[in-house]
Amino acid sequence: MTDDAPINLNRARKARDRAAEKSQADANAVKFGRTKAERLLDAARVDKARRALDQSRFEE
Repeated sequence: MTDDAPINLNRARKARDRAAEKSQADANAVKFGRTKAERLLDAARVDKARRALDQSRFEE
């Protein structure tokens, strides 16, 4: 006896689409995502560079 139950095509389509969106989201997270430590480090570097630039300005 085979299990030939009917398949709900809408449910199957939505599950397929959700899986595709999830894989795209994971790929974007790897490509664009940064950890909090990386963001803080970049902010500190920008702040340090800005302070160094301000210190080297000539006052008239």
